[in-house]
Amino acid sequence: MIRGTRAVAMLAGLMVVAIIFYFAQIGELTTLNWVVSNVLPYLVFALIVVFQSEIRHILADLGRRLTFFGGSSSESDTYDDIVLAANLFSQHQTGALIVIEREIGLRTHIESGVPLDARLSYDLLATIFRPSAPLHDGAVIVQKDRIAAAACFLPLSMNPLLSTQLGTRHRAGIGITEETDAIAVICSEETGAISFAIGGRIERDLTVEQLRERLSGELRRHITPVPLPTPIAQNLGDDPDSIDSPLIESDRKPEHGSTAEPNL
Repeated sequence: MIRGTRAVAMLAGLMVVAIIFYFAQIGELTTLNWVVSNVLPYLVFALIVVFQSEIRHILADLGRRLTFFGGSSSESDTYDDIVLAANLFSQHQTGALIVIEREIGLRTHIESGVPLDARLSYDLLATIFRPSAPLHDGAVIVQKDRIAAAACFLPLSMNPLLSTQLGTRHRAGIGITEETDAIAVICSEETGAISFAIGGRIERDLTVEQLRERLSGELRRHITPVPLPTPIAQNLGDDPDSIDSPLIESDRKPEHGSTAEPNL
């Protein structure tokens, strides 16, 4: 559970200190023994402070397992809109970070963003992460079938084993899953690759179908497949101006004989 985290180095340091104290007692070093006897009662509190992240993660995992045995969450929620939106973001190489809340609440992170409390939909996700939209930076947090907030700040993962190719968006997605049981769906702005983060681990370069399977598996519910939009520039003469997408600004001029309404 702590492999690959800062806790490993901290445990190694504590072992070195323990060995020094052990040899101090054997060598009857009076001053050092006096220091140890006075500091030892406060060591427990120091360990709690140092390993607070790991302790929180262990307790959260234990609570999640107990909840699983007691009963699963509602099966009526559907997240196929997230799959469709991820497909759109992947095609247009639009950066996006969508966090799905599960048993552990994300109220602190929700309060760091702009509250929406709107019904989860493909159109709303496409609008939020449109590059020209004011809320496209930051994460969207989903609670059940509603978008709780957008432009939320998330903790960045400090895992030294993560690839240096991962940017802030991916590290934020991994960081929130290290501290909670949330699920993060990340779309890369550079490559359009879809990633899936859970439990501090990230799965990269997923297809849309793989993302649907992972979401349905982790959320323990069936997501009915929805036909995906037609791939870009197919049967359109590869003309990007003829493509309709909520992520592309419309700059086409009206045809001869038609009237265009003025922008208000």
